[in-house]
Amino acid sequence: MSDVKRPNKRAQKAKETRKRILAAALELFVRDGYGATNLQDVADKAGVAVQTIYFVFGNKRALLKELVDVTIAGDDEPVATMDRPWYVAALAADTAQDLVSAYVAGTTSVLERVAPIGRVLEAAVASDPEVAALWPHDVDPRHVVQQGAAKALVGKPGARAEMPVEEAADLLYCLLSPELYLLFVHERGWTRERWERWACQTLSAQLCSDQGSATQG
Repeated sequence: MSDVKRPNKRAQKAKETRKRILAAALELFVRDGYGATNLQDVADKAGVAVQTIYFVFGNKRALLKELVDVTIAGDDEPVATMDRPWYVAALAADTAQDLVSAYVAGTTSVLERVAPIGRVLEAAVASDPEVAALWPHDVDPRHVVQQGAAKALVGKPGARAEMPVEEAADLLYCLLSPELYLLFVHERGWTRERWERWACQTLSAQLCSDQGSATQG
């Protein structure tokens, strides 16, 4: 019985250590910048030896890569965005308007997490070109996600007639972008609720029929 519990405890401890390192990295990268933060700083903040970071992540670039991926997902579970419960539920909505409302709410939660790390990533790419190579360039994962939502939306009752999937995907991609979220919420001081209401109303006007978008109020 004890043989079964020991590995579980070790795995749990390793998971907690990983989370502490990621949390420390996020705080320091956002506060001081990616270039100005070294792994010893992260180790000190997380309360671990710097060798532990090298063992768990390999190097600073790999640490940033996992930090971005985990921040987008909201946890360290290996579940793609398009398989996440909030995404699946939004796309299963009965009407185009219901889909927009649920999708904006779920995406806003992602944007809240991603927006701060987005600036870190931009600065990291500018200072270290090898960082950009950590993500594929042939396919934009965010556009793939938005395209999946667009395909579901145009087939719903209340969708704007003859709306092309690509145009719907582009509208979702641009209006629900981290850059636009940052402008409204961080630069102009909008609350999450105000942003979410504006995004929902704007997308509803573009993607839903007049009757469907009128129900948004």
